[in-house]
Amino acid sequence: MSARIISGTEIASQIREEIGKEVAEMKARHEIEPGLVTIIVGKNPASVSYVTAKQKTAKELGFYSVQEDMPEDVSEKALLDMIDRYNNDPKIHGILVQLPLPGHINEKKVIYSLNPDKDVDGFHPVNVGRLMIGEARFYPCTPYGIQQMLMRSNIKIDGAEVVVVGRSNIVGKPIAMMLVQKSVGANATVTMCHTGTRDLAFHTKRADILIVAAGRPKAITADMVKEGVVVIDVGVNRIGMTPEGKAKLCGDVDFDALKDKASAITPVPGGVGPMTITMLMLNTVKAAKSVIGV
Repeated sequence: MSARIISGTEIASQIREEIGKEVAEMKARHEIEPGLVTIIVGKNPASVSYVTAKQKTAKELGFYSVQEDMPEDVSEKALLDMIDRYNNDPKIHGILVQLPLPGHINEKKVIYSLNPDKDVDGFHPVNVGRLMIGEARFYPCTPYGIQQMLMRSNIKIDGAEVVVVGRSNIVGKPIAMMLVQKSVGANATVTMCHTGTRDLAFHTKRADILIVAAGRPKAITADMVKEGVVVIDVGVNRIGMTPEGKAKLCGDVDFDALKDKASAITPVPGGVGPMTITMLMLNTVKAAKSVIGV
């Protein structure tokens, strides 16, 4: 059996097309365009790359888009003052502060300073609480992308045994909480595994759907899963360079070994990655629509 490839690139493209139509309708009927500001501190290459991609996508979709580049040594107060300004700017519906921040800035304080109704990353404690009780306004972008990939690939989630490997606040915890809710695209039985799990393979072998965000290359091998499992690989790991000087990437599962055992699997790259920015755009549209009551 050769697994069906769940292409995040293709699914993200479909969703972006839907977003583009929504934005055009909002402009035509309500004379409003979704506004997104991205704030980056310093010149971390990965952060610069992510923010550039987010801004490019926002502009392509017809958003009002602002990028704020702040120096590495900016004071915490200056950053908080900028966030406060955008919290009160009616043209801005979504605020994204690119993480990580320099060591002299308290990340928690920065996240807590965001207006929860503009927190399109879904990291503010108010939004985490809303997620917990099944009343989420914004889902964190990567978990939201994972859920959409499963739903749009017609993977049965209701009643499934889902095993999540990894307990980060960005992926593991929120996707577990999303899939356990009594709602469409959820209602699964969820097990969360982590570095304290004694027998990881015992749990992963039970999974109908296995979501891996372990942060270790090829941590999940073929002997750790059952036939027909659906595998969502969140990991992106650099494992060397090609002769052309490009980075070699792999996920947190051994793709080559699992693709003949799984019923469906995401590739790396081209799997979960393209979904994250797309869901950020969708959250920003949601924020703008809530302002006009639609």
